[in-house]
Amino acid sequence: MRIGQNPGMSWHWKGDPAVREAGLDKTFPTQGEAETWLGEWYPDLLEAGVHAVSLYEENRLVYGPMRLDPEV
Repeated sequence: MRIGQNPGMSWHWKGDPAVREAGLDKTFPTQGEAETWLGEWYPDLLEAGVHAVSLYEENRLVYGPMRLDPEV
């Protein structure tokens, strides 16, 4: 089994602040797919008002919060 792949587990992002319209209700079968999705969609998350995200495997915090705003 590869790192970031756990059979039957799902990965998801939580936003700060939690913005329902941000599209963060998606789940992913692997950590890599979750991170790829974030890389493609972070500008839309910022536009929706999300300033930071945290990655979870089921209910376990993997990392975060990670800021989405560019450093000033």
